[in-house]
Amino acid sequence: MGVQSGQLRFSGRVAVVTGAGGGLGREYALLLAERGAAVVVNDLGGTRSGEGKSSAAADAVVKEIKAKGGKAVADYNSVEEGEKIIKTAVDNFGRIDILINNAGILRDKSFVNISLEDWDLIHRVHLRGSFIVTKAAWPYFRRQNYGRIIMTASGAGIYGNFGQSNYSAAKLGVLGLSNTLAIEGKKYNIHCNTIVPIAASRLTQDILPPDIFDQLKPSCVSPVVAWLCHESCEDNGGVYEAAGGWVGKYQWQRSAGKAFIPPETLTVEAVRDNWSNIIDMSDSTSPSNLQDQTVSLMESLSGQSKPKPRPTKVSHDDPDVFRYDHDKAILYALAVGMSVKEPSALDFLYENADNFKVLPTFGTIVGMNTLFSSEVLREQIEKLNGDPTRLLHGEQYLELYQPFRPSGVLTSKCRLVDVLDKGSGAVVIVKEDTFDENNQLVMRSEWTIFLVGAGNFGGKRSTDKGKKVQSPPNRKPDAVIEEKTSVDQAALYRLCGDKNPMHIDPSFAAIGGFSEPILHGLCSLGYATRHVLKQFANYDVNLFKAVMARFASTILPGQTLRT
Repeated sequence: MGVQSGQLRFSGRVAVVTGAGGGLGREYALLLAERGAAVVVNDLGGTRSGEGKSSAAADAVVKEIKAKGGKAVADYNSVEEGEKIIKTAVDNFGRIDILINNAGILRDKSFVNISLEDWDLIHRVHLRGSFIVTKAAWPYFRRQNYGRIIMTASGAGIYGNFGQSNYSAAKLGVLGLSNTLAIEGKKYNIHCNTIVPIAASRLTQDILPPDIFDQLKPSCVSPVVAWLCHESCEDNGGVYEAAGGWVGKYQWQRSAGKAFIPPETLTVEAVRDNWSNIIDMSDSTSPSNLQDQTVSLMESLSGQSKPKPRPTKVSHDDPDVFRYDHDKAILYALAVGMSVKEPSALDFLYENADNFKVLPTFGTIVGMNTLFSSEVLREQIEKLNGDPTRLLHGEQYLELYQPFRPSGVLTSKCRLVDVLDKGSGAVVIVKEDTFDENNQLVMRSEWTIFLVGAGNFGGKRSTDKGKKVQSPPNRKPDAVIEEKTSVDQAALYRLCGDKNPMHIDPSFAAIGGFSEPILHGLCSLGYATRHVLKQFANYDVNLFKAVMARFASTILPGQTLRT
């Protein structure tokens, strides 16, 4: 079978799938092998209640993979002997990159009838088994600075289910294990995510109604798991449900609650009288980690916490949404030095021009509010104990997939690329995708943020992720353009949306270590890109593809820029 263009591949990767003799595990193994991975098909071959063993199930899947030209080897060990399973991978393929903890059994009984054996066996397979196999793979992941782990939870663990107290407890325990491994493994590029699958299998055959059972094919779950295992997937510590072609993400919710201040006012009667406020979820929040939860708690106990207004579905204050018209585009053009003295200036400065255009670097202000309002950046600043007043813009990448229209509504989404330890500070790299009203990708940008004084946390100094600035060729430039900025340039540019007081307020500039307010780095990038567009493209915005820059030094308003 030929490889489709743009297909996500796993060539060179080695995957271990436990419980891969049938159902979901079989689908995972087949899909990964089809995409180029070498797969260890692990299955004890017992009954769904954990009795007996057989090599037939694993052998059949291996035979199926090899018949299609794939690489696979069978393993018949119990997950309680996880070291042997990982040894099978290393002995046969020399490494381990992906681990999918899928093996499971059921011993469903109501709580009054459950035995210690029923309880312990379920925990040994689901929770302890996932721990043992992952523990065996962990040293390999750390040494190679790469690993992808999938844990398998269940709706029974999240919501509870009659007759499954043993299974529910084990599955929620697996989720807790996954959350902590995601935190501990992050600096080693080890990602751990949890899948909550609903699929037809021998474990669900007499649980799901027959008509529903037939719709919930395991093949509707495997693409989600494969994506979470791929090297280009940057999600870590997430919980995802997949069933019958539907995919979604879980997150915890926490009510705004009630703080009893001073604590002596907290009595049984006070709890009773305030119970409706305590359980009111209308102002709920979704802490993404223990630090968020702790900060929120401290704010509540200190009286600093204020109820947050509930966002409406269409909000003009949504930081992810950027609405613009020709006025904003014209303001930006003026802010990066476009002048009516330019021959083509009216195309950028006059809304009634026959060929009105928007400068490509207008894109740098589109997603700025999204970035600096995002949980992605805020979490990293808090985690690194960074000082927002000492935040510098290190590098910027911008790629356009289509020119900007004169007006529009754009939505941007951020995701973390990497965090680096530079000693004197920390570098946070964030990728941002921007879409139009039709959900078409308009722009992709990458922001490199330097947090002065937040380094020396034991992280890596470099990364192979993200875009790289190219060194200029060792020759004379093809052209040189010099342009003097105005002393009011920063004051004008900030009206485009970058309201950092460091660029206007001398006292804030001093906190950042500057003798006076500095020009925005993105303003200088706008100048430089405009110069190149003028010199080599005669201001044809359709010829713009991408630009990347490193902000190597500060510029003061009124100084001359040379491109």
